[in-house]
Amino acid sequence: MATKEAPALFKARVNLVMVPVVVRDAKGRALGTFAKDDFQLFDKGKPQLITKFSVEKSGSKAVKEAQTTDTIPGEKADDAAMPPDIPERFIAYLFDDQHLPFADLARSRDAAIRHLDSLQKTDRAAVYTTSGQNQVEFTDDREQLQRTIQSIRPRSISDPVTTYQCPEISYYMADMIFNKHDSMAMSLAVQETIACMGLDPRAASAAQGIVEGACQRVLSVGNQETHVSLTVLREVVRRMSGMPGQRTIILVSPGFIATMDYQQEVTEVIERAVHANVLVNSLDARGLWVDPMVDASRPTNASTPAFLNLKSQYDRASASAQADVLAEVAYGTGGGFFQNNNDLDEGFRRLATAPEFYYILGFSPQNLKLDGSFHALKVTLKPSSGIGITARRGYYAPKKLSDAEETAKQEIEEALFSRDELSELPVQLHTQFFKSSDKDATIAVLCRMDPKHIQFRKADGRNYNTLTVVSGIFDRNGNFMSAIQKTVELRLKDPTLEKLLTTGMAIKTNFSVTPGTYMVRLVVRDSEGQLMSAANGAVAIP
Repeated sequence: MATKEAPALFKARVNLVMVPVVVRDAKGRALGTFAKDDFQLFDKGKPQLITKFSVEKSGSKAVKEAQTTDTIPGEKADDAAMPPDIPERFIAYLFDDQHLPFADLARSRDAAIRHLDSLQKTDRAAVYTTSGQNQVEFTDDREQLQRTIQSIRPRSISDPVTTYQCPEISYYMADMIFNKHDSMAMSLAVQETIACMGLDPRAASAAQGIVEGACQRVLSVGNQETHVSLTVLREVVRRMSGMPGQRTIILVSPGFIATMDYQQEVTEVIERAVHANVLVNSLDARGLWVDPMVDASRPTNASTPAFLNLKSQYDRASASAQADVLAEVAYGTGGGFFQNNNDLDEGFRRLATAPEFYYILGFSPQNLKLDGSFHALKVTLKPSSGIGITARRGYYAPKKLSDAEETAKQEIEEALFSRDELSELPVQLHTQFFKSSDKDATIAVLCRMDPKHIQFRKADGRNYNTLTVVSGIFDRNGNFMSAIQKTVELRLKDPTLEKLLTTGMAIKTNFSVTPGTYMVRLVVRDSEGQLMSAANGAVAIP
């Protein structure tokens, strides 16, 4: 038996396709009574075999008190007491301050501050912004969270303007004109340019040149803001994947346009969130959107009824397109989308509460081409009367498949940052601590195993298996601190195995810490049976 120890380092990877599904009745209540055979899953219209199925129930999970019957030779050990407020739910408020105008930001900011009062002792919250300013990591300090949210301001990459430009070109219009070559959109922009600049109606070619230049400027800024917003969202998902509990992001945004050039980035966000079990909920901070045809406060550069009618059609399409990306990341991760409603307090209340039940459907695509192409997904229920389904809309095919070693590593990583307890292997977690001074302490994580229930492969007169044991510690706010991975290679002769069957196995990992409150997570996976166990512990060092 040989043991190798190394820091536990992980990286993200796309494995089999996971599809979160929320099923609601006519009153909007999430239902958790359906079985795998009730679902049908289609990839590009072709039925798929559901190979992985689970019903997830949201809610707090109590941390089991660690057993402390073991001692550390040569040291005086103290029992690992049970902290009373170990975090179980993590909420990240992500404000899109690059796209939010001040009025919408102020309303959503105030609603978020009021929502902080509803958080429980076992909740931890963080504040992030797409600009990267005015942020705070996960904490239970409500006053710090309130101050941070109150300080958020609009921070558009473009220079703020208080008057309409000539011509007034939105990001959506610029995309339609410059990238999609929409002749009607170009004609409208040319008409507006001639009107607002007082040009001769015969100078259409000059006006068209002005429009093209304006489109390029608008697209340059809009592309950068879209890219930054998606990059920040992806990084918040990555940050959330390291939190040991229920993970929810509330994206507060008026929405933004994600052109075809950025669809791959949207899909990458969804992939990361699904594999990390992170719900992304979207709150449309615009509330009830005002149709430009009835918005008397909005000036215009041209006033003919035909012009106003066509321009309003593009404005409606732009508003809808802004909401599309919010809906896509929400539904694609199993989250919710709150829109077209001015009651933002109700929006935060709904989105901060995960659906009571949701399903995870997993499948391995048939005859999958590793070409990075988009695959549309559809999920149906056989008894569908009066039932509403929210599910992931699609995915992009990978450009290469993961090998068995990478798959095992991903499974261990997902288990480490979860709070679910697994018991496929006979594992017991014991924790203790001892203090060498007022500022220095050691946490000992002891993994005890019973080899009687471990599968061995017999070859060359020996019994083979490899155990991967990962111990990790988190601070009192659930922030990941460190993890150590031990690989135990078992190449046992029969007499050695007989002895282990009597004595059992013990694997100890030590962490150097300062006095405080810590969460402990233990994950064990074997190579032969590909089984896994995971356990939670907690330590309070005075």
